Amino acid sequence: MPHFIIDCSEQIIKITTPEVILQKVYDTAKSTNLFTPEEIKVRINPYPYYTTGTTKDNFIHVFANIMQGRSIEQKTNLSKQIVTALKTMFPQVPVISINIRDFEKATYCNKDMI
Repeated sequence: MPHFIIDCSEQIIKITTPEVILQKVYDTAKSTNLFTPEEIKVRINPYPYYTTGTTKDNFIHVFANIMQGRSIEQKTNLSKQIVTALKTMFPQVPVISINIRDFEKATYCNKDMI
């Protein structure tokens, strides 16, 4: 935990390789000191078919799923840090966003917990 899932237009991975994008999000999340390095998981889903409103503009949206317990200020900082890093990497991309969702500790389960 956490999981960062990057949805993006397929053109994004033609501008910069998926590995570079994954590493940037990983490094940015790590730099906040909210997570241990081994906890951070990052994946990317490039979409060949999509719309962004009434356009076909490129986009990047990060879904951040983290364990509950962080303050609003910590989550706000995490959001801003990741969007800033991606905006710096992709200044020409008009749509860059993130949302953070909390996992409930009581309902979370993985195989090591069984």
